[in-house]
Amino acid sequence: MAVCVAVIAKENYPLYIRSIPTENELKFHYMVHTSLDVVDEKISAMGKALVDQRELYLGLLYPTEDYKVYPSHQSPCVESTFPNQLCRYGYVTNSKVKFVMVVDSSNTALRDNEIRSMFRKLHNSYTDVMCNPFYNPGDRIHSRAFDSMVTSMMIQVC
Repeated sequence: MAVCVAVIAKENYPLYIRSIPTENELKFHYMVHTSLDVVDEKISAMGKALVDQRELYLGLLYPTEDYKVYPSHQSPCVESTFPNQLCRYGYVTNSKVKFVMVVDSSNTALRDNEIRSMFRKLHNSYTDVMCNPFYNPGDRIHSRAFDSMVTSMMIQVC
């Protein structure tokens, strides 16, 4: 399940960032921005091939393990840590707008097809926002329809 979804403008400033545990919003904001370096590397490595193939999905950017500390039930002095596997995936549009998705894969193993379909849904919803005559390109996204689609992607267990 996705724990953070971000839409980043061509100039690398956030148009939209949403994370499910809102208390970790700053942490996910940092994760998204550190992922932009990998996105730029993948785009430059693909170069002309990206334009020729029209392949917008960049795939797995990199996995990280985030450790959560839980107090032990037997003794209050002993704490145990459990790794939380977070994978970051990337997608870039023809207009160089970047989508970054942080997925918690500790509970479920998501296939590449499921991640691709999530990005296609996100891209279609982003296109609907861009087609709105009252939206100024480059402004932050404040669409209820876009927000509800992202929320449904985050709640949905693939």
